Amino acid sequence: TARVKMSETYDFLFKFLVIGSAGAGKSCLLHQFIENKFKQDSNHTIGVEFGSRVVNVGGKTVKLQIWDTAGQERFRSVTRSYYRGAAGALLVYDITSRETYNALTNWLTDARTLASPNIVIILCGNKKDLDAEREVTFLEASRFAQENELMFLETSALTGENVEEGFLKCARTILNKIDSGELDPERMGSGIQYGDASLRQLRQPRGTTTQNKQQCNC
Repeated sequence: TARVKMSETYDFLFKFLVIGSAGAGKSCLLHQFIENKFKQDSNHTIGVEFGSRVVNVGGKTVKLQIWDTAGQERFRSVTRSYYRGAAGALLVYDITSRETYNALTNWLTDARTLASPNIVIILCGNKKDLDAEREVTFLEASRFAQENELMFLETSALTGENVEEGFLKCARTILNKIDSGELDPERMGSGIQYGDASLRQLRQPRGTTTQNKQQCNC
C-alpha cells in the first residue's frame, strides 16, 4: 500500500501547523496533501486534527507532522496549546472572503508569539479555483506577505493546484535554515527532530565533512 509504515526512516521530522479563519479550507488543504483528493463533506474542525506524510526535499527525507487547527474563535484556547514548538505553518485565507484575509494579522501574531519567532510561514490564498468570486487580489496579498516576511502562494484544495508546493516550499526553507545554522534542531521547541537516518551523520562535530575525512588518512 501507499501508506507509510511505522518503521519508516527519515532524516528529519518537522512539526507543522495549518492556521487561519474558519471556512478558509484548512482541512481540505491538508486532506488534499495527505490523500491526494478533495474532501467533499468537510465540516468545521473541532479542536485539532492531525495528519502526517513523508516527503523528499532537496535529497533529504522529511516527515511532516501536521496539526490542522480549528478556525472558530471558541476553540482558540485549545488550538493555541498546539502552537508550541512548531517549525513551520501554512497560514490560510480564502481569496473569496475579505473577512478571512483581514484576520491574518491576528493569526500571524499568535504563531510568532506562541510557536516561535523563527517559525517559517507560508501564506496560502486558498480557493484559487473560485477566481470569479475573488475579494482579495494576488497583488494585495503578495504585498502583505512581503511586509511580514512570509512566502506566498495561491492554492486550490479542490484542484490540488500548489497544495503540495505550499508544504514543500515551507519544508525546503526550514532545511536551508538548518544548513545555514540559522535553525538549530537541538534547541528545545525548535519543532525539528532528527530521524534515525540522519542521527549518525549529524552527530559529527560541525565543520567536519566526509570529504575532509577521505583526504585525511590518519
